[in-house]
Amino acid sequence: MGMSILVTGGTGTLGSAVVDRLADGYDVRVLSRASADGRRGERRRYERMRGDLRTGAGIAAAVAGVDVVVHCATTNGRGDVPATRNLLDAARRAGGPHVVYVSIAGSDRIPLPYYRAKQECEGLVERSGLRWTILRTTQFHDLIATFFAVQRWLPVVAVPAGVDFQPIDVRDVAERLAELAAEPAAGRAADLGGPRIRSTRDLARTYLQVTGRRRLVVPLPPAGGTLRGYREGRHLVPDNAAGRRTFDDFLAEAVGTGWGA
Repeated sequence: MGMSILVTGGTGTLGSAVVDRLADGYDVRVLSRASADGRRGERRRYERMRGDLRTGAGIAAAVAGVDVVVHCATTNGRGDVPATRNLLDAARRAGGPHVVYVSIAGSDRIPLPYYRAKQECEGLVERSGLRWTILRTTQFHDLIATFFAVQRWLPVVAVPAGVDFQPIDVRDVAERLAELAAEPAAGRAADLGGPRIRSTRDLARTYLQVTGRRRLVVPLPPAGGTLRGYREGRHLVPDNAAGRRTFDDFLAEAVGTGWGA
């Protein structure tokens, strides 16, 4: 029998991309709060397991017998810590699979509440007694694009002055997570960044050009410890710009499918 892998958050943006890369070669389970069902196609197979990380219901059955857990589920920090604790408790009782956890580059250096939650989850994984791998990545393309899209009804696009980002495509992250899931536990894997570091002003102008919108881009002075951390580049990974798909590539593809309309 091949390796068995559980993907939490497997119906979300990142998790579904991870499942796409694993399901052809491994026995994959997808954890979902929706009704459990099995799905089979010509080239892929995965089993959907019903469970709720917030309460722990159904998690024991989901982790039973798996070799690896790829933990992509998130509540944007609101319930990540108890959910991760419930998952790790169940994993220990199930015999100790390798846990692969995805986190955020610079989350230990920028005082954002969501980042603090990710750091606490990292600590739970590291102290769990399980074999573990943690991959930190830079911000996803769709997050950066959404920041601009929510301003589409305003006469200008406001951006933080002096702040750069290194956005990465979710599919590039999924490919790396799939590789790490198939390998022995690595502890802290090298942080993963997008192919280019670009200013928010440049990213905003690209967004406006590709989406066909005409707006003035207005840089606003950063304030507070969080934005200072961004301005100092604590969230960037210049030494591992490993992503292949650029922000321009993402936008061209997304706009072609009607994204942001």
